[in-house]
Amino acid sequence: MLKKLKRLLNRCIEEKDISYNELKERMQKENILLIDVRSNQEYEEGHLNGAINIPLYRLEQEIEKYVENKEQVIFLYCSSGYRSKQGRSKLEKLGYTNVYSLQEGIDRIWVK
Repeated sequence: MLKKLKRLLNRCIEEKDISYNELKERMQKENILLIDVRSNQEYEEGHLNGAINIPLYRLEQEIEKYVENKEQVIFLYCSSGYRSKQGRSKLEKLGYTNVYSLQEGIDRIWVK
């Protein structure tokens, strides 16, 4: 029973992790907010076009400056995907319902 529950929970989390190709498609079709949750320095060294920078440690304090509607589609990304998943969890706890994180982060995209 516990294993089944764990599998279901993991599947739900994975549904909120999206690939870079899916992100590009959705950016063309939807009004989304793209947030880079890396540090200011990492952001300045290079970021995805159209992204704003809210470092993970400031996300909870600053998100309302940018997003009033908790149903707004939000995509988070970082270097490896770890911080963006943490950010997604924080925003979901605040009541945001359409938050996604980029699978494996942007380092994998830029390495190609």
